[in-house]
Amino acid sequence: MQRSDRGSFPIAIIGAGFAGIGTAIRLKQAGIESFTMFERAGEVGGTWRDNTYPGAACDVPSHSYSLSFEPNPRWSHRFSPSEEIQGYLLGLVEKWKLRSHLRLGTEIVGARWDEAKGEWTLETSGGDTFTARVVVSGVGGLVDPAYPDIKGLASYRGELFHTARWNHEVDLTGKRVGVIGTGASAVQVVPSIAPRVAQLAVFQRTPAWVVPKLDRRYSEGAKRRFERFPWLLRASRFLQYAGSELFGPMVFLDAPRLSAIAERMSTRHLHAQVKDPVLREKLLPHFQFGCKRVLVSDDYWASFERANVALVTEAIEEVEAEGIRTRDGRLHALDVIVFATGFALGLAKAPFPATGRGGRSLDDAWRNGAVAYKGMAVSGFPNWFILMGPNTGPGHTSVLIYTEAQIAHTLGAIRGLRSEGWKFVDVRQEVQDRYNRGIQGRMKHMVWSTSCHPWYLSKDGSNHALYPGFAGEYALRARRFDPSDYEIGT
Repeated sequence: MQRSDRGSFPIAIIGAGFAGIGTAIRLKQAGIESFTMFERAGEVGGTWRDNTYPGAACDVPSHSYSLSFEPNPRWSHRFSPSEEIQGYLLGLVEKWKLRSHLRLGTEIVGARWDEAKGEWTLETSGGDTFTARVVVSGVGGLVDPAYPDIKGLASYRGELFHTARWNHEVDLTGKRVGVIGTGASAVQVVPSIAPRVAQLAVFQRTPAWVVPKLDRRYSEGAKRRFERFPWLLRASRFLQYAGSELFGPMVFLDAPRLSAIAERMSTRHLHAQVKDPVLREKLLPHFQFGCKRVLVSDDYWASFERANVALVTEAIEEVEAEGIRTRDGRLHALDVIVFATGFALGLAKAPFPATGRGGRSLDDAWRNGAVAYKGMAVSGFPNWFILMGPNTGPGHTSVLIYTEAQIAHTLGAIRGLRSEGWKFVDVRQEVQDRYNRGIQGRMKHMVWSTSCHPWYLSKDGSNHALYPGFAGEYALRARRFDPSDYEIGT
């Protein structure tokens, strides 16, 4: 079925997480109603819809992990729990009347640029097609769970699931549980389930640097003050952002003296939580601070002081019917196995087949690694804007600082297309190449280029995931749409 949605200038937004919802609100604020939001799941929310495991919460302070143009004075904690963030997003959908723009349960599986018409044709998994003058891709890079390739998984007789697909029908009370992985989800789920399981085995391949979260509950009085005096909320957001930027060089720069400051802080945190020196040594990383994702928790390390919690550092040999056997020959009998193994990084290839000018595919354009101008525009793919694309991930602060700058850039392009009657805007290849040479040239000064092999590096060792610098610098560079950087089709 062929449909052209919402007026003479249809806009397609793919994905209804923070990026998609933020884009929709900004379009509405600009008086633009001709957009449709496509979401493959049955509800909006993205990360916060999918991650409902015990203890799931944001590791960025609440006031800076919310849209600046939709502040929330009533967060319950300094670090918001998952269900509260999802409630915030659902509230925005209702406030801005976005339901009529949503196509839930609609997955985009293909896109093709029509040179003559100056528009994109999108194909859904249900066989429908939609046309759009502009496509805003907010699918995110961390949406599909990564499952480890472990021998014998099919033989396991117990319950098995990923943190991002938590099975709430399984009661862990009194069960023997194994958690594979010690990353950002593990540091939240381990202390949350440890008090109610009979035994908990945490399988660690590499220890991680952990810093104190210093979480606290906002009192009703504080919430009322944030409501009554919006400048207090703006000040809190700015201070949280400024603090993360000041901390940033310790996280992303290959500067051992700076890293040592953060390492001492984390080590003191470890000593305060774990008394056993042998256990402390197993939990202490031996790579430079920031090379892998820094974790934030007040109680993860302390969980290993519990009598029913064991840290397993022997490599996993295979999964058997009754549990996990490690390479020392020991069988760890388990009733439940939880994969806390993160996500498949969605930057190695296009999220679905996309064909641009001259019949060139996005996968072909990215055959040597995903690249984009300011992480948003790819030469040869006109009127296509990626939110949180290549080299726009933060290592130290709120992702929304980057997302809001990208939305502003995209809106600038849309305004030009509408007001000037342009057929398309297509970033110039030389502009894109010059920008990405600069980005990759800076990588040699970043801690990720050291030898710890973080998950966000490509197989060739290049980094197409994170931005090598301050969030504020990126936002200043990215938020303004400059027509001179683009080929303008008329």
